[in-house]
Amino acid sequence: MHKRYFLQLGAVFLGTAFLSRYINGSSETMAVSKANHEFEVVKTEEEWKKTLTPEQFEILRKHGTERAFTSPLDQNYEPGTYVCAGCGHPLFTSETKFHSGTGWPSFYQPIAGAIATTVDRSFMMTRTEVHCSHCGGHLGHVFDDGPAPTGQRYCMNGVGMKFIPA
Repeated sequence: MHKRYFLQLGAVFLGTAFLSRYINGSSETMAVSKANHEFEVVKTEEEWKKTLTPEQFEILRKHGTERAFTSPLDQNYEPGTYVCAGCGHPLFTSETKFHSGTGWPSFYQPIAGAIATTVDRSFMMTRTEVHCSHCGGHLGHVFDDGPAPTGQRYCMNGVGMKFIPA
C-alpha cells in the first residue's frame, strides 16, 4: 500500500515538473535573428509604458493577445506596409497579407530580416512566437497552415502593428 502511494506521488511530481514548463508561459530562444536578443531598440519597462498605450504594452512587452476580430487591421487590404507599433520597424507588406478567417491580421511572409522567433510553451502547447527583430516586441505566432508560396501563417496582433499606406 505504501509503495503504491509513493509511486503515484512520484508520478504526480514528475508530471507536474514536466508540465510546468508548458503552463508558466516560458519562452526559449529558437532562431533569433539578433544574437543573444541584442536588439537595436532597448528601453526600460517604464520607458516602454510612456511610449505605448496600455494595450500595446500588454501585447508587445508582456506577450499578451488581443481578442479575435477586434483589430481594424484584420480587414485592411489597402496597399502599404505594416510596421512595429513599438519602434516603427517595417514587418510585413500588404502583398503578403491574406484573409485567414482567424480574426487576426495574417501574412504568409515577413519582410526579410524583420522578425525574430522564440519557442513559446505556454498554454500546454509548443508554438513559434514572433517578435520584432528591431525592438523584440511580441507580435504573435507563426503556424504551418498558411497559403502558398510559403505555407506559413503569421498570425499577428493588430495592436502590435501600425499600417503605413503606400
